[in-house]
Amino acid sequence: MKIAVLIPCYNEEQTIGDVIDAFRNQLPNADIYVFDNNSKDKTSEVARRHGAIVRHEYQQGKGHVVRSMFRNIEADCYVMVDGDNTYPAEFVHDLIAPIQEGRANMVIGDRLSNGTYVKENKRKFHNLGNTMVKNCINFLYKKKLSDIMTGYRAFDRLFVKTMPIMSPGFEIETEMSIHALDKRLAIVEVPIPYRDRPEGSYSKLNTLADGRKVLYKIFTLFKEYKPMLFFTAWSLLFLILGLAVGIPVIAEYFATEFITRVPSAILAVGLVVLSVLSFACGAILDTVASNQRKQYELELNRIQADNKPRPVQGMTRTGGSM
Repeated sequence: MKIAVLIPCYNEEQTIGDVIDAFRNQLPNADIYVFDNNSKDKTSEVARRHGAIVRHEYQQGKGHVVRSMFRNIEADCYVMVDGDNTYPAEFVHDLIAPIQEGRANMVIGDRLSNGTYVKENKRKFHNLGNTMVKNCINFLYKKKLSDIMTGYRAFDRLFVKTMPIMSPGFEIETEMSIHALDKRLAIVEVPIPYRDRPEGSYSKLNTLADGRKVLYKIFTLFKEYKPMLFFTAWSLLFLILGLAVGIPVIAEYFATEFITRVPSAILAVGLVVLSVLSFACGAILDTVASNQRKQYELELNRIQADNKPRPVQGMTRTGGSM
């Protein structure tokens, strides 16, 4: 299989050389690509010096980089890893094995189940954020994934060429995980050790700002991928509020055959109407989402059929003359 190692980078001059050398040692026949996302240091120069193929993505954000990588690189197996030297290259064989064997469309390098991320990472809110995102997505999809936001993954060609990337920044890992779960693509998790950044290297993640973006991405993808559940929750909320406001009005009417709480009555009616509209929106959008899933399945079938080798057409002669 043709293997491509994809390394998104922003100001990783200190570590990118070691990452390239480590993966070159493990995968000597792989193509190693470094996608420089407007680095202010010598990331590109160091990458070229260590033998990587350097590409540039000028729209700032990891999501833009991943979209460019997936769109422009051709391979059978893709390995994506951060350029900060926090992921061990020697575990790449464990990541690509399920892809090579056809058991997975995406393989996740799980940093959390063995406890090394919690031990090594010095930013405590990152651990809390990872746990919140993981629990939220597992609840929505009734799964038990251990690590949703890892930057160490392997993909097959089918995943890469059918993944619609909409996230501009670090929320891209969450989007990829939800996409695979929603489209019932095969996911395999491989436990890996994690090491913190070396002295002098610094993370580009902003704990609060990027955490807010990830949670907002979950919210929007929940609405798009599970609209019936999303809008039913809002419908129930509006209905409960409408009943809470309206029951005293109804009780007053049955007791006195007169309504004095006119504002409450109007508010109650409005809330119930919103409840009905929310449920109707959910039903309509659920049909749309279902049709989109069917179309996606047909597209997967078409791509797989196009990638299958065709038998050579012709006549076989076993002897004699014509």
